[in-house]
Amino acid sequence: MNDLCSISGLDPLWDWNVTWYTPHPDLTQCFQHTVLVWFPCIFLWFCSPLYLLHLWFTDRGRIPLTTLCCAKTVLGLCLASFGFLEVFYLLVRRSAEIQQHLVFLLSPVIRSLTMLLAVCMMQWERMKGCRSSVLLFLFWTLAVICSLVPLRGNIQQIVDKGFSTDAMPFVAFFIYFSLQLTQLILSCFSDQRPNTDKHTYRKSPCPEEDASFLSKMLFWWFGGLVVQGYRSPLQADDLWSLRDEDSSDRIIADLEGDWARECRSLSGSCPAGPKLTEQTQLLKKLKQEQSSGFCLFRVLARSFGPFFLRGTFCIIIHDAFMFSVPQVLSLLLGFMHDEDSPLWKGYMFAFLMFLLSSLQSLFNHQYMYSCFTVGMRVKTAVMGLVYRKVWRMSGAARRSCTVGEIVNLVSTDTQKLMDMVVYFNAVWVAPIEITLCLFFLWQRLGPSALAGIATVILIFPLNGFIAKMRSKLQEVQMRYTDSRIKLMNEILSGIKILKFYAWERAFLEWVLGYREKELNALKRSQVLYSISIASFNSSSFLVTFAMFGVYVLIDDKNVLDAQKVFVSMALINILKTPLSQLPFAMSTTMQAIVSLKRLGKFLCQDELKPDSVNRELYSPEGGDGVVIESGTFGWSKEGPPCLRRIDVRVKKGSLVAVVGHVGSGKSSLLSAMLGETEKRSGQVSVKGSVAYVPQQAWIQNATLKDNIMFGQERKESWYHRVVEACALLPDLEILPAGDGTEIGEKGLNLSGGQKQRVSLARAVYRKADVYLLDDPLSAVDTHVGQHIFERVVGPRGLLKDKTRVLVTHGLSYLPQADLILVMVEGEITEMGSYLELMGRKGAFAEFIRQRQCSDHGGLRHGGYGASRRRGQTDGGRQGQHWEGGWCSTVTATDTPPFLSSPFTPYLSISPSAPLLLLQVKLQMYVEYFRTIGTALIIPIILLYAFQQAASLAYNYWLSLWADDPIINGTQIDTDLKLGVFGALGFAQGVAIFGTTVAISLGGIIASRHLHQDLLSNVLRSPMAFFEVTPSGNLLNRFSKEVDAIDCMIPDGLKMMLGYLFKLLEVCIIVLVAMPFAGVVLLPLTLLYAFIQSFYVATSCQLRRLEAVSRSPIYTHFNETIQGASVIRAFSEQERFIQQANTRIDHNQTSYFPRFVATRWLAVNLEFLGNLLVLSAATLAVMGRNTLSPGIVGLAVSHSLQVTGILSWIVRSWTDVENNIVSVERVKEYADTPKEAPWTIEGSTLPLAWPIHGTMELEEYGLQYRKGLDWALRGVSLSIQEREKVGIVGRTGAGKSSLALGIFRILEAAKGEIYIDGINIAQIGLHELRSRITIIPQDPVLFSGSLRMNLDPFDSYSDEEVWRALELAHLKSFVSGLPDKLKHECSEGGENLSLGQRQLVCLARALLRKTKILVLDEATAAVDLETDNLIQSTIRTQFDDCTVLTIAHRLNTIMDYTRVIVMDRGLITEMDSPSNLISQRGQFYSMCQEAGLV
Repeated sequence: MNDLCSISGLDPLWDWNVTWYTPHPDLTQCFQHTVLVWFPCIFLWFCSPLYLLHLWFTDRGRIPLTTLCCAKTVLGLCLASFGFLEVFYLLVRRSAEIQQHLVFLLSPVIRSLTMLLAVCMMQWERMKGCRSSVLLFLFWTLAVICSLVPLRGNIQQIVDKGFSTDAMPFVAFFIYFSLQLTQLILSCFSDQRPNTDKHTYRKSPCPEEDASFLSKMLFWWFGGLVVQGYRSPLQADDLWSLRDEDSSDRIIADLEGDWARECRSLSGSCPAGPKLTEQTQLLKKLKQEQSSGFCLFRVLARSFGPFFLRGTFCIIIHDAFMFSVPQVLSLLLGFMHDEDSPLWKGYMFAFLMFLLSSLQSLFNHQYMYSCFTVGMRVKTAVMGLVYRKVWRMSGAARRSCTVGEIVNLVSTDTQKLMDMVVYFNAVWVAPIEITLCLFFLWQRLGPSALAGIATVILIFPLNGFIAKMRSKLQEVQMRYTDSRIKLMNEILSGIKILKFYAWERAFLEWVLGYREKELNALKRSQVLYSISIASFNSSSFLVTFAMFGVYVLIDDKNVLDAQKVFVSMALINILKTPLSQLPFAMSTTMQAIVSLKRLGKFLCQDELKPDSVNRELYSPEGGDGVVIESGTFGWSKEGPPCLRRIDVRVKKGSLVAVVGHVGSGKSSLLSAMLGETEKRSGQVSVKGSVAYVPQQAWIQNATLKDNIMFGQERKESWYHRVVEACALLPDLEILPAGDGTEIGEKGLNLSGGQKQRVSLARAVYRKADVYLLDDPLSAVDTHVGQHIFERVVGPRGLLKDKTRVLVTHGLSYLPQADLILVMVEGEITEMGSYLELMGRKGAFAEFIRQRQCSDHGGLRHGGYGASRRRGQTDGGRQGQHWEGGWCSTVTATDTPPFLSSPFTPYLSISPSAPLLLLQVKLQMYVEYFRTIGTALIIPIILLYAFQQAASLAYNYWLSLWADDPIINGTQIDTDLKLGVFGALGFAQGVAIFGTTVAISLGGIIASRHLHQDLLSNVLRSPMAFFEVTPSGNLLNRFSKEVDAIDCMIPDGLKMMLGYLFKLLEVCIIVLVAMPFAGVVLLPLTLLYAFIQSFYVATSCQLRRLEAVSRSPIYTHFNETIQGASVIRAFSEQERFIQQANTRIDHNQTSYFPRFVATRWLAVNLEFLGNLLVLSAATLAVMGRNTLSPGIVGLAVSHSLQVTGILSWIVRSWTDVENNIVSVERVKEYADTPKEAPWTIEGSTLPLAWPIHGTMELEEYGLQYRKGLDWALRGVSLSIQEREKVGIVGRTGAGKSSLALGIFRILEAAKGEIYIDGINIAQIGLHELRSRITIIPQDPVLFSGSLRMNLDPFDSYSDEEVWRALELAHLKSFVSGLPDKLKHECSEGGENLSLGQRQLVCLARALLRKTKILVLDEATAAVDLETDNLIQSTIRTQFDDCTVLTIAHRLNTIMDYTRVIVMDRGLITEMDSPSNLISQRGQFYSMCQEAGLV
């Protein structure tokens, strides 16, 4: 190169005297005309092949020829022509001596060819839809930077000499430079979207898609949303649509297939076959569960690994810049020491530190952006996999996983995976960074650096041990958390039972027991974490102390000057980051491994076999619609079968009735036809589409119309026929918005009868070929049931040509069935038509004859299926609203209770849930800190102040040590200096441990109190509260919000306070060293406040929007898990999967801008911090004659930390502010109306009350709320001791309201109720409810032992429990269970039949044996024989008790002492049954309808 330059008459390529050792530096002419010209060109030529290859495989459509593209193309051609003109000029003017101008000839040719390449690349990018070119932006940036030195030279030459006669080269250069600069500016803009880009049609596309490379690097594209959020509160509509690559459809489509292949290889890795022993199968399953977590990780890595690697590349570049900064600091301190060094070097070093710090910041945040994007996609992927798995889970697997556990998987465990994505690289990057730090320290301090290595080696095992212990504690804590959330889910589902039985306190103690164990595990984990934090935060001091101590003690000639001290300190500050990240990364990775195992285990659960039912296309010809041949079925692979030797052929278009006792296998038979059971042998085939009506109606949180149509198109005439046939027309008139009325979670604003009829209408509307009906008529009144049978199910109904399998307890329908299946203990014992079975005179015929004799012919129209559910809206009744059936009655003109309730703010069944206030209320902070207590807060503040004072003192002590004069090559009193330094550092370490432990304990104290208050407030709320508050919202409070209070707020406070005090220390140091820095600090502080005010406002709103959109995901999961069998039967899985995708995507639309906001903030704030570095370094250079190297090193090395400190302060502050919302959300239930006290202090209520069981109602009136019609209107009634009273009446008459009043579920609006002469309004709720008993219609069981479900307080002996089971006709069943009384009931008692659950409720009543018993249609779900046994038990066991029965079968109360007939809240008739019949009034007409007279 020197030869080429010398030929052209130029100086050598490099000359140190021209470039470095001079007060006026410059580059040689040879360097300017070769390297500065060729370097950008070589960069483009070298990178272009790979880039063009990338474009070849990328096709986003074609961009039209826009103004921007034309401008860039024209400028590129102009730049190319300039080079050719320069060559032409040389050839014309210097043709004779062209050999001496080779450099001047070669450079323009290379430049012009490169410009042509750039123009070609522009066009190729346009053809491939690339809107902003990274490569060309970097090329133009390099070209402009390389042109700055010639620009300065030309300007200097003009200033010195003026324009010479040959001014053309100057003009040409300036024009060329201007064109290059214009190209650079134009490359900062993005071109318009390609014509074929599908994103063009999306509403509010993400501006990141339209952003240029520079805008993406600096996150400028996010600025618009920040400004909008600052000006006015953000709404969901203000957010952008999710990018296509982040959408659920795109992510899960590929991932699901990959996971399926992985599962096949996982199951295929172990030998399979029927000859496997039980032990081998168990080992195979265990191996599969252990490997499943790794397999899931492998699938996720394949899908998201490439994008994650892009972030990894950024962190590597970030590290390169990070380690360059201390080297430049060393040069700056060397400059300060060398008084002869020219000033320009100091300014250059100052600017270089600013530049390197800024680039380090940019690449760091690109890395974080990549990680959070991958984390978001992992969350979407895992949620999608879990949701899809729910549809395929077998019955046994479903029972082993509760709804709470599944919700926990998609909330807590996905969060752990997201955290792992962010910190995973730290596991391997941190050790490399530590190694590099120690290497550079070795260069500074020699072998003394080994002392630092030894310190690190000692710290690592300690923290590895702590991380391992914390991982075990985390598993323990998560186990207790799962149990607590599972229990809370059951409590919320069965809250009505808890209130009726006064069990709230028992379950409260149970939850608090789990909570205490959870907090104990958390406390131990936090103490260990505090040790870890203290050791790592003190690690920089310990390493410094060890290295400096060894360095000065091994040799007196080893002195500590400013360069050694502060460059080492800068390296140790770098060392601090990986040292602090490593334990967190290890802990996070350990937690993620646990979560991966849990998720993998769940995703590998047994699935329903798609070939268990042979689905065939429907053909109109005759034949069988459903066939089961030699079928044996079980609910799991192990255990006894639930159905044996099943052979059934159901003719097309026939009506088949299935009858049998409770638990005989009727519902299991339908499940076998649906493929919901484990087929062990035989064949099942179903021809055509299927519609299914379950025994317990499943209702969606949607409009009534949507529930009926269930994804089908609305056909008006057919819809009207279905609604009319299912007796829903009167209900549509009553509901406030007709069929557009929003139905709450679990049908909370529908009664039991309405829900069942909507469920039936859904099936009828489907126009399926095969209908499987699981006792749908047991939930409706006699006349409504008859209407539905005749208009829908019967031979003349809408389904007359369809294949129908009807499970029923209604014997009146059997004569019209084409085939009757009689089931006993899982087997079909008799089969035939009604006449055939009666003709055989078998068990069935005998049973029918007995019933006909006992009921006096009362089975002609009612009987088995004529149960009238508690408080239902059947026929033309008034609408009623109470979840599960305890309903409030309103007329058509009334506002429904849930729309005008005092709890309306907490109802979220409609999307118009109001956003919370813009800023978090100050009261929430006050409330949180008050809960912690002043006695703990003041020591925390003092410890932080002491911690930072010690840090400031030992840093300042080091600067004095560094400035200590060197006498004869040594420094004096090194032992004293080292001792003081060590004492101050040790004091800081103790203070760090104290502060972290104190804040952790304070957080646990606050969390314990807040959770306890939340639980108490919820359990003390009246039933109306649970009517209007979806359980998903409450579960979210007990899971996500409590978790935030447990961990996030204390961690945020630790971080915020730590960095706040650290910033104070830095400012003090900089101001002491350079008072003029205050001039810079003031505007930087104002800019800081300005930026953070924008950020905090927007971030808090995004946090709230994300929280609001998160609950519907869990509610949808909860809802669809419970209705999975119905959805599968209707083959609607894809529609529900799409709904889940929509909800997840909606949540991600607020999560994505939320984490981008943090990156936007960090880039801006770290730029301010870098300005402070530049200011401090520049002021140091300017004042080098007055400042010592030690104080400069102290100030500059600390200012280097400001970039991170500023970001962490706002980030941690925002985290606290975001998470303090959890306190707000937990506390918001404190102000809702509460029930009366459970107990009254000083109560004189006798222990044996009520002794007699008398009851008096005096002008008793009941309203569901003020302003609504009276549910009971001045009822006066006297019930004597041991009297048996039946309460009957048309629906909406007030029967259920009377029961609600007796238990004070609703308080009296006027009048009183006296029991044994005591006014029940003057005693505690538990004192009342625990002394009287109800057997409700909806049997609710909780997960736990059977004994716990009978006696949660352990108040009775085992003998008493067995006696109650015997009387409830459950003894033989329970005796046959392997675990007897310890038999584990699954969530909701799903492993017992509905009838068995009802018998368990009867056993509860028999155990309590109170003097007053209320039966509210308690035998609706049992067969007639069991009903007879129950009625007989009640008559004998409660003979000395007062019994009130809300009658569903009139024959059960015909022998009662009195019958009360109610109508519109009034008692219209009251006398003995025989007298009322003889009066031929209302009761007589009801008996006529039931066929009793």
